[in-house]
Amino acid sequence: MAPILRLDDVSLAFGSRPLLEHASLQVEPGERVCVVGRNGEGKSSLLKLASRRLQPDAGSVWLRPGTRLAVLEQDIVTVEAARVREVVEGGLAGAGGIEHWEIPSRVATVLSQLGLDGEARYEDLSGGWRRRALLARALVLEPELLLLDEPTNHLDIPAIEWLEELLQGFRGALLFVSHDRRFVDRVATRIIDLDRGRLSSWPGNYSAYAARKAAQLADEARAHALFDKRLAQEEAWIRKGVEARRTRNEGRVRALVAMREERRARRERVGQASMTVQEAAPSSQLVFEAEDAGVSFDGRVVFEGLTTRILRGERVGIVGPNGAGKSTLLKLLLGEIEPTSGRVRRGGRQEVAYYDQQRAQLDLDAPVAHNINERGDFVVVNGENRHVSGYLRDFLFRPDQLMTPARALSGGERNRLLLARLFAQPANLLVLDEPTNDLDIDTLELLQELVAEFSGTLLLVSHDRAFLDNVVTSLLVLEGDGRVQDFVGGYGDWERWREERDAARGPGGRARSKAAGRARRDEAIAPAPGGGESAAQAQAGATGGPPAKARRRLSYKDQRELEALPGRLEELEARKAALLAETQQPDFYSRPHAEVAAHMKQLADLDAAIEAAFARWAELEGA
Repeated sequence: MAPILRLDDVSLAFGSRPLLEHASLQVEPGERVCVVGRNGEGKSSLLKLASRRLQPDAGSVWLRPGTRLAVLEQDIVTVEAARVREVVEGGLAGAGGIEHWEIPSRVATVLSQLGLDGEARYEDLSGGWRRRALLARALVLEPELLLLDEPTNHLDIPAIEWLEELLQGFRGALLFVSHDRRFVDRVATRIIDLDRGRLSSWPGNYSAYAARKAAQLADEARAHALFDKRLAQEEAWIRKGVEARRTRNEGRVRALVAMREERRARRERVGQASMTVQEAAPSSQLVFEAEDAGVSFDGRVVFEGLTTRILRGERVGIVGPNGAGKSTLLKLLLGEIEPTSGRVRRGGRQEVAYYDQQRAQLDLDAPVAHNINERGDFVVVNGENRHVSGYLRDFLFRPDQLMTPARALSGGERNRLLLARLFAQPANLLVLDEPTNDLDIDTLELLQELVAEFSGTLLLVSHDRAFLDNVVTSLLVLEGDGRVQDFVGGYGDWERWREERDAARGPGGRARSKAAGRARRDEAIAPAPGGGESAAQAQAGATGGPPAKARRRLSYKDQRELEALPGRLEELEARKAALLAETQQPDFYSRPHAEVAAHMKQLADLDAAIEAAFARWAELEGA
């Protein structure tokens, strides 16, 4: 079968830095090809070459004559049209072979397929719905070749799952860039790896590619080490001088010259990022507690009935459809807004590092280095004075980028810069709002390991299902009906439970119980003796709610004790903090031994009292 797209021996450079060197690529009709590679390697530029919006410095780009081509850009572009219908119609502008009378029916069909309101104002849409409208504009053309640059950006998880199904059934050829590992696994039939200017093809999905690529890099490292050892031996030989001038050794000299040239031409792979979080002193044990909390704006309920307790060291994911209130929930927990119903308590000694998906903390007109420290060349990280250039090298920034305006960076590079800025400040509470957007997969996997090892508390909003599964220990789920589920486990666990719940409810079952119970992290229950279901589990199966612990009614005395425990814990934590602060005094350990021993005993007694109070709290809440 003849290809629909072909790049032959293409080279492309920006300034002195080559992006592509003698690269070739061929895409067949019906293929779904994903391009992967580090941030800044040139993935978006490759798509621009494929769509002929960019011309190569050398080589050729061939597109089958008459091919209908549609493009979805990485960023949400500004569109002049006022209504969504007009945005979608824009995809047919200049298209040949389409009769005028066909346009309304085509637009109506794609609007219906994508669940879009044609009369809605485009500027009033959220980022996720704008993304969907721009995708509709691309699909209305019924393209034979579809180019998508980070199509999952700004989409919520239901929309990503919907897009997976749509692309799996797409009959044209697809060339796309994505960092979402699960999305790539489910959509791609072939992987194109862009590494140091060269393209290589890997049949199969991302998981198969990742294993084979790791083995290839290991083989490459061994081959380079052997080559460098041999080159060093030849350099030692040439320095002897006399033997090298003999006629019979001229061939060996020429071989050495060729080896030097080969080593000079080698492009080393940029090393792995080396990010670390600067951890602050621990927060209080209780980080957040919400009791039947809700938020409303102008009479519209965003969510209600939030009851949860988040303790130090927990890693909590916040998921839900766009517009369900994820950002509002973050603001509520952080104290930026107050609940309109119920109550929220916040623990003490919180040092917050907040990653904002809008990157508002970055000054795009300032140089990269000034975004880390605009008043000097050094930054203090974990008590160590580090030069900004060395610190940014850990985040894979080259020396020549340091004085480049942040505006010139790719989306993934901007995200890395924001992470570098964020991790330069001490924190015991990390709040990450969509941190994975635009990051290359290598950096994403390192960030995943970093936050999983963070000893503080994590609040994570993300649409990346693999990232959620590998990082969080529990979820706050907003399903869009105004209720918040408090669920133990990762996103995959939630998906399985939700499928079982919906299957148990049967057709229309979702409407039978708007709030079928909350999956409280402290309300999981073991099977009843003999392997049968407990009454609580049986009720969960009947209502479609998560398993809940059967509870007895507390006595008046126990209820009063339970209500007093949070205040008691705050008091104990404050006394402990004061004693700890005293131990930091320079002369503390020069005091009489008996005084120091008595002080340390008070600390030990307070630790025991705090542990006992939490144990009692758990006992009363589990009663």
